[in-house]
Amino acid sequence: MGDIRRRGAIALGITGLVAPLTLVLGAAPAQAASCTAQAGPYQKQVEKFLGRPVDGRQSTADCKAIKAFQTKHGITPNAGYAGSVTWGVMDLMNKQKAVGSNPNRAGTCPVNKGRIACVNLTLQLSWIQDGSRLVYGPVPVRTGRDGYETRTGLKKIYWRDKNHVSSIYNVPMPYSQFFDGGQAFHSVNLSMWNPPGSHGCTNMTPKDAKKYWSLLKTGDDVFVYGRKPGT
Repeated sequence: MGDIRRRGAIALGITGLVAPLTLVLGAAPAQAASCTAQAGPYQKQVEKFLGRPVDGRQSTADCKAIKAFQTKHGITPNAGYAGSVTWGVMDLMNKQKAVGSNPNRAGTCPVNKGRIACVNLTLQLSWIQDGSRLVYGPVPVRTGRDGYETRTGLKKIYWRDKNHVSSIYNVPMPYSQFFDGGQAFHSVNLSMWNPPGSHGCTNMTPKDAKKYWSLLKTGDDVFVYGRKPGT
């Protein structure tokens, strides 16, 4: 973990701020793998998710469909095997879809703070609300992997840098909005379901990160709760 560049710190009233930068790097590119003829333990569930005939037997067409899904989302090895990681991603997608347009149904994210960005680690979803009114989202996000968990609790956006570059990894972190010790919302050019997750930041698609940038400002609240699967 490194330090945040101090550019703009005085203007933001945080002179001399040195915060650890938690950058999110994706998994290595999927390795080329031959298609397996072996059925996996989640064969039927995966077949159903992909709209394939649900018979629990691996066909060439099944393998190609599973392999394409794995390649798209950076799941390795991408050999078309219906294993726990592949099904875990699909199951999370199903749960995210089931949330619909009411992500704060349980009322866990505070409704007495005005505008606030909410992050549900369990479902890997984020949204912006104003009181009980949904402003934007919910959208899928990619949070910290095991050992680099995105920290829970009520936070505030303390620094924003539209064109931030990591001082650790020397890679861009566009639309960075830092809210906890270097953990930030920012965009990445990765699938939001790319395992195992970030190094603590809340990754977003470029479209969603740009929208968050336009809707939030320094001092706005952020509430992070739940637990990312696998952490």
